Amino acid sequence: MARDKEKKSSKDSQEQARPEQARHSAKERPRLRSRFDKEVAPALLKELELKNAMAVPRLNKIVVNMGMGEATQNSKILDPAVNELGLITGQKPIVTKAKKSIAAFKVREGQAIGTMVTLRGDRMYEFFDRLVNIVLPRVRDFKGVSTKSFDGRGNYTLGLHDQLIFPEISYEKVDKMKGMNVTIVTTAANDNQARTLLKHLGMPFRTQ
Repeated sequence: MARDKEKKSSKDSQEQARPEQARHSAKERPRLRSRFDKEVAPALLKELELKNAMAVPRLNKIVVNMGMGEATQNSKILDPAVNELGLITGQKPIVTKAKKSIAAFKVREGQAIGTMVTLRGDRMYEFFDRLVNIVLPRVRDFKGVSTKSFDGRGNYTLGLHDQLIFPEISYEKVDKMKGMNVTIVTTAANDNQARTLLKHLGMPFRTQ
């Protein structure tokens, strides 16, 4: 009995000594994702005259690709690119390799030539939110993005000239300007549906 009481008292003291933990450990839902469910999806259902809510176009994934052709001569320049892309997207990038050898460009099959990240779910919505509300307005003389950069299957590709427009990148730590392509893959049946979706999500298309 005495031993049981000692064990119980020691257990109680340990529980009291532990720091108080939050009851809800789940990550907060991205604001753009909540806005899509509450406002954008119903608006698209009505505007596109769709009969089924499951047919409403939505974001599928976002692929951010940074090509580094100079890596064929010096593979070490890939390291800063991988680090910067990781800071920009919040996800560890993968190194892309050449699928075949091209003698004219001095590229060998399997040689590292760039880095990329594929974003899905909450990270995809968070990145898109930052892209349209923070990053693109930081572009010098920005007048909107082109409405013609669709591939005919509802996917949109946007080219960015340098990484300094992202607030996560420090100017002092950048050794070289690096451009990148941002491909937004949607479930839209055609380019018109995809254009309407991105417009409702805040993509700043040019008026002319």
